[in-house]
Amino acid sequence: MNVPYGPILVVEDVPNIRDLLAVTLRFKGYPVITAVNGEDAIKRITEQRPAMVITDILMPKMDGFSLMHRLRTDPKTNQIPVVFLSATYVTPEDKAFAISLGAARFLEKPVDTEEFLLTVAEILTQGPPTVPPPMSQKEFYQGYRERLESKLRHKNSQITRTERLLKTLPDEQKPSFEALLEEARNHRKQIEIELNELYEIIDQNQQNG
Repeated sequence: MNVPYGPILVVEDVPNIRDLLAVTLRFKGYPVITAVNGEDAIKRITEQRPAMVITDILMPKMDGFSLMHRLRTDPKTNQIPVVFLSATYVTPEDKAFAISLGAARFLEKPVDTEEFLLTVAEILTQGPPTVPPPMSQKEFYQGYRERLESKLRHKNSQITRTERLLKTLPDEQKPSFEALLEEARNHRKQIEIELNELYEIIDQNQQNG
């Protein structure tokens, strides 16, 4: 397949998922570049403008929401179509926030390969996307804070339920739930870090404003 545009940028912090997405796209003939988080993605975009960005949301350093806001507020990148992939941010409110930021599509993990490839092909053949005006910093931070706080409440509830369940399970069933608990705790830590950084930014803006 001869693709008449730049490469597709895949942004994902989990190596096996990042590799799977890249291999799937390359198998269909798409040129692909990858990044491990939003900060890395910004660097890659300055080096080589992609035809599309496919990004996870929950990532360290700069998550998908922040990356999206950065792209939409920069005239050089605000027309690049963005597809969100997420296993964590999947509530109707999460999806509505993603679309209001200007996302072209929102796909849940685990990704259905046929749906994924169809979505990519449709977006690349549609021409320049119609994107909403970028949110103001205040609007973005307010919506972003609501999503993070909601996700933190959900993770705390999930962790509490799993911890309670582990006490009642037979030993042979515990390992899989212990792995789920560790993953949930890691996600909670990432969300807490992002939320604390956001609180600092909001405080600074209020002081300066």
